[in-house]
Amino acid sequence: MKFLKSIGMVALTGVLFVSCKKNTEECEKIIPQNKTESPIVKKEIAPENLQAATFKIEGMTCAIGCAKTIQENLSSVDGVQTAEVDFDKKLATVTFDKTIQNQASLTQIVQATGDGTTYKVSDFK
Repeated sequence: MKFLKSIGMVALTGVLFVSCKKNTEECEKIIPQNKTESPIVKKEIAPENLQAATFKIEGMTCAIGCAKTIQENLSSVDGVQTAEVDFDKKLATVTFDKTIQNQASLTQIVQATGDGTTYKVSDFK
């Protein structure tokens, strides 16, 4: 009887070990563990070229998945100095170089964050 318990435990341990390894590999595909990206170095924007814009973004359903992702995408673009997206107010404020970015390009960045139809930009000021 002890022999059967031992074989059962070894088999169970083997199954658990294999299944845990498989889940770890799947998680690493979704969430990379070691990001070795170099920081983005942006060009200085001349003060006379700075422009601020505020606009509404409709279609956001959460602060982290939607608002933060849109903010990161806007911030990472060349010519954008700062970007803040407020989920509660459904409002984005962007400071950018008007010689590089414009209303159309910022709108396109926001819409491209989703599937092209999820987020709608309006009241661009």
